[in-house]
Amino acid sequence: MVKIAPSILSADFAKLARDIIILENAGADYIHIDVMDGMFVPNLSIGPQLIKCIRPYTNLVFDVHLMIVNPERYIERFIDAGSDFITIHFEATDKVEETIEHIKKCGAKAGLSIKPKTQVDDIKHLIEKVDMVLIMCVEPGFGGQRFILESLDKIRKMNALIKKYNPRCELEVDGGINIKNVKDVIKAGANVIVAGSAIFDKPDLAESVRAFREQCDFIYINTNLV
Repeated sequence: MVKIAPSILSADFAKLARDIIILENAGADYIHIDVMDGMFVPNLSIGPQLIKCIRPYTNLVFDVHLMIVNPERYIERFIDAGSDFITIHFEATDKVEETIEHIKKCGAKAGLSIKPKTQVDDIKHLIEKVDMVLIMCVEPGFGGQRFILESLDKIRKMNALIKKYNPRCELEVDGGINIKNVKDVIKAGANVIVAGSAIFDKPDLAESVRAFREQCDFIYINTNLV
């Protein structure tokens, strides 16, 4: 099964609680939440307080992507706010293994993300330690960017490593994914699809999610991935 994780980075925050309910009812699996500090990436976004505020509105998994320097400083605060997955960046700290272990000890699932220029082999030794690997297919920090085609090779390589070292690990892909190119991403091995503007920029949010759901299910069933 392919999971859909709408990214609220592209949402209208004035309508966020309402839209999260719509996403859940329309068939989304995760809510992808990008946290940016203006240092690791050149943009700022939300913190634990917003996560805490929206947590009561849905039972969906909160998939929190920390694009921040030294994320180990804030793990407990994000988990206490209601995060289910905490994904850190390999490039953001020299305490990657310790932070992964701390996330798990605090009761959340641990993810590890790499930027476009980081090679898959750089995190090969960490795959067995995490619950999710996130491949960034754009430079992190801003929504609406174009998908980097070379990312497909990285997804294939990572998928092969996950199958070898940690078959239960999820392979998430984020950046520039839309209903047209999602086929290639799924065929390359991704099973969690993050989509922001491709979902939120449509006039009917529920229909947008349902269209993604139907497309992902069709691809999954008809490319012998079942």
